[in-house]
Amino acid sequence: MTDTIQLKYNKRCNELGESEDVNGKLNIAFKADVETTVDGKFGYDSNATLTEKKGLPEQEHVTAGDDVTRYEDDSDEEDEEEYSRYARFVNNIQSSVGLAFKQHSTAIWTAFGILVSGLYTAYFLYAMIKFFDPKDEAMVRLLWLSVLVGVLVIYMVFWTRLSKACFGEVSCMENCSPATTKRLNNAIYWFFVIGTVIFVLVYVVVEVAMKRPDNLRSAAGVAAFILIFYVFSYRPAQVQFRPVFWGLALQFYFALLILRTTWGYKAFQWLGDRVSEFLEHTDAGSKFVFGAETYTMHYFAFKVLTVITFFSSIISMLYYLGAMQFVIRNIARFLAFCLGTSPTESLNAAANIFIGQSEAPLMIRPFIQAMTKSELHAVCTGGFATIAGSVMAAYINMGVPPNHLLSASVMSAPAALAMAKLFWPETKKSKTRAEDVYNVKKGTEHNIIEAASNGAAVSIKLIANIAVNLIAFIAILHFLDATLTWFGHRVNINDPPLTFSLICSYVFYPIAWLLGSTIEDVFKVASLIGTKTFLNEFVAYTELSVYIKNKGTYDDYMGNATAANVTVHVSYKNDDLILDNSTTLVGGLLSDRSTVIATYALCGFSNLSSIGIMIGALGAMAPNRKGAITQVVVRAMIAGNVACFMTACIAGLLYDGNE
Repeated sequence: MTDTIQLKYNKRCNELGESEDVNGKLNIAFKADVETTVDGKFGYDSNATLTEKKGLPEQEHVTAGDDVTRYEDDSDEEDEEEYSRYARFVNNIQSSVGLAFKQHSTAIWTAFGILVSGLYTAYFLYAMIKFFDPKDEAMVRLLWLSVLVGVLVIYMVFWTRLSKACFGEVSCMENCSPATTKRLNNAIYWFFVIGTVIFVLVYVVVEVAMKRPDNLRSAAGVAAFILIFYVFSYRPAQVQFRPVFWGLALQFYFALLILRTTWGYKAFQWLGDRVSEFLEHTDAGSKFVFGAETYTMHYFAFKVLTVITFFSSIISMLYYLGAMQFVIRNIARFLAFCLGTSPTESLNAAANIFIGQSEAPLMIRPFIQAMTKSELHAVCTGGFATIAGSVMAAYINMGVPPNHLLSASVMSAPAALAMAKLFWPETKKSKTRAEDVYNVKKGTEHNIIEAASNGAAVSIKLIANIAVNLIAFIAILHFLDATLTWFGHRVNINDPPLTFSLICSYVFYPIAWLLGSTIEDVFKVASLIGTKTFLNEFVAYTELSVYIKNKGTYDDYMGNATAANVTVHVSYKNDDLILDNSTTLVGGLLSDRSTVIATYALCGFSNLSSIGIMIGALGAMAPNRKGAITQVVVRAMIAGNVACFMTACIAGLLYDGNE
């Protein structure tokens, strides 16, 4: 074998014009063809002499093994030489191109970005000049989308450079003494605090108390929840009211934008419609897999739950591209700036707007072990006070108002931090730094196709979890109702029968009343809150969707009767509404106001079963903090519920019936 290798080497040296000096270095071309062992290990040693690599007698440890068996086959030696020569040529080209791309990647991507931007700008201008019609919703959508993307691109690409060029590296605040800076910050802070208090009081008196005094029940609810939480706070004397005040203020401003401004309401209505339109693309996959004619026969399984797969896949793709990290990071910075909360709890609260209670903490996983108990409590509260975007997509498909679901998800983030800091105030200084926390990395997938596939695969567990939990909890609820009804019959409680919902309607009646529900609907809203707390929010939203469908059926019936000039007669049997056409609306109706309030109050994972999910998720991320997590998690579940109630109170306070 060594003779074959020697002949091969001599032939290659002759081709390349190299010397056969046995003390010279092995030619680099020969390195590509032969592997030898040096010091008993496979590999190359650039400092080894040719004597070592030729396999001369004094180097008896040289073994070629299976790696050089191709040199013992003389039948196609010339073809193998030609193939190796071409392969090396192609490999050299690939290496050169790859190296050039790495060296000039910034310039290449910049040129590509400019090219794409130029092409899109040309398309946009052509569409606007030739075909723009302000009455065409699609053209208006293209205009606003292009403006938004343009602003984001300018911000991401040019803002840092422009700010440095205009204002320099050092801000004017850094040129002031610490005492002056502190006084200036305090002055600005109190200016905004006093201004917000005056504005809220004047607005509530003029626009609410004088026009819709019954809405003030919701204001009483806000005051009651704050007072109760302060009294039962873990450390009442150490409560910092900055996060509480600004958490509620942000809720108020956001609800004011959505519920009391025409353009704000229409904007969120439009956004909700676009989300519903986007989610309808799930039907294409569902029809292909389950059949176009039959997939709606199992509506919930094949129409509602399949939306989670599509939405989860999209979110995973956005994470891979870094878009989700950009949005969440900037929302977190805004929350931390306004509420004075730490970077970790702010980032988690922002993430909870889009993803679930067990996924959001993954963004702060490296910092969980060093977090204070107050921060852990805030993290848990944020998970309990919000819902995942994929689950929200399913609720939209169930008929829950999408614009109010979207606003509830956003409003619950500051509400969660406010209630968390009131119920378990911070007593220690956070150990995390903002620059470390906000440096959120992109997804680890190799490409966007893998990201989409991983997102779809992740949804399998979520869908299965939702399905089996619904089967279990609805069955348990049915069993409880049957058992309670049986006991009720023994003492002549028959109309209405004794059920779990009836008990909840009395237990949670004060809360539903404080939220501002219509008086006729207080028992029904209280029952929904009880179902959400003791079972889960999916069951509660399923019950709410029945009321929403009943309202649609009733409105259609009344509209047809009015058009035909027909007198309508309806009757009630317990809560059921019976129409003239023998249609029975099981459970009756909810007013629009109560439906909106219930939508906000139910928008969170705060239920008993979620406690185990939270302990399991955070405990796996930080096993050494499991004791602290179990200590704060029950309080966090209560705080998450109250955060949802606070959001519902703000919505009830500002609701004017025009929605």
